[in-house]
Amino acid sequence: PVGLTWNQRFARVDGHESINHQTMTPDTFFLSHIQYAYHFDFCRHCLSGTNMIQLLRSLFFVGVFALLALLSGFSTYCWAQEPAKKDTTVEVNAKQTSTEPVVKQTTSDRLKSTIVYLSETIGERNLRKPAKLAEASDYIQKTMESMQYKIERQTFDVVGFERFPCHNLIAEVPGKDKPKEIVLIGAHYDSAQGTPGANDNGSGAAAVIEIANQLSGKQFARTVRFVFFTNEEPPFFQRDGQMGSWVYAKACRQKGDNLKLVMSLETMGYFTDVPDSQKYPPLLAALYPSTGNFIGLVSDVRSRPLLLDVEKRLRKHCEVDVQIGSLPSELQGVGWSDHWSFWQEGYMGLMVTDTALFRYPHYHQPTDTVDKIEFVRFSQVVNGLAKTIEDFAK
Repeated sequence: PVGLTWNQRFARVDGHESINHQTMTPDTFFLSHIQYAYHFDFCRHCLSGTNMIQLLRSLFFVGVFALLALLSGFSTYCWAQEPAKKDTTVEVNAKQTSTEPVVKQTTSDRLKSTIVYLSETIGERNLRKPAKLAEASDYIQKTMESMQYKIERQTFDVVGFERFPCHNLIAEVPGKDKPKEIVLIGAHYDSAQGTPGANDNGSGAAAVIEIANQLSGKQFARTVRFVFFTNEEPPFFQRDGQMGSWVYAKACRQKGDNLKLVMSLETMGYFTDVPDSQKYPPLLAALYPSTGNFIGLVSDVRSRPLLLDVEKRLRKHCEVDVQIGSLPSELQGVGWSDHWSFWQEGYMGLMVTDTALFRYPHYHQPTDTVDKIEFVRFSQVVNGLAKTIEDFAK
């Protein structure tokens, strides 16, 4: 009707309410105008000159919208017919911005991956199977190098096995303020004959790798040294010139290395809540828990001050119960790992262990497989040890 504003004309036609044009899409806007045109009362309005002008104006805008709609549809059709162009940048960005959750490996995941490789992919590894032992040393070296550590190999020969060189692997983080004071953490990577060695000692080797991973890129006052020993198992155990850790300890003494801490990680992944599952050497049972759900720290009597220091730090960081024993080195099991070698060269040292044969029924058996390891508590111990080493190195 004459006298209405432009907006009002679209909002009402001769008393018929309509959708406000401001809320319309282009399609509904176009169709509504056609509807308006059909609803005009030509008898009353369209015959007059003024209303005829208004009608023509409305039809003009209807035609404009129709033309625009046709042009839009045509351009869309032409675009759809063009060959698709591969945009590698978009594809890369799409992958990077994917809404799928990123799976992050936990300590437990990494420990298990290492032990599976050592005990299943490689399996039994010792000088009776020299190719497997060499494969294990190569795997450890590549794993450490992937964390930006530089590996040094101490190579030596064993009488009767001269064709097969033996290797201790060493990596370290030089100290900033006290570089000559050394914190050493180590484990043997060979297995006993006839066993895949998941817990003995895939667990210890994996723990050293994981601690190195957690400390990678950090700076300490003292030097932190990671060592992987060969030939801990019989028939080389406690034999001069054959046991890898003894060969290394002798070299440390010859160089005058100031070892402030020697920590040997040995058979440390088996935990159980079964009553009376924990056994001990004679006369010790009355002094310790009867359930095998703790981690043990073991040293000789001379190393007791070091043992108490480590115990204090580890209890602060570890969620698993910690039991300690400072005992005569001649007592069964006390010196049954690589820390014993450093005692022979005058260093103080200790062993971290689940107590091995005193708890673990698969010790030195073919059944020493990865499924026997309890990774929840094992990973808690390793996380605690990493923080303990970090404290000690500061």
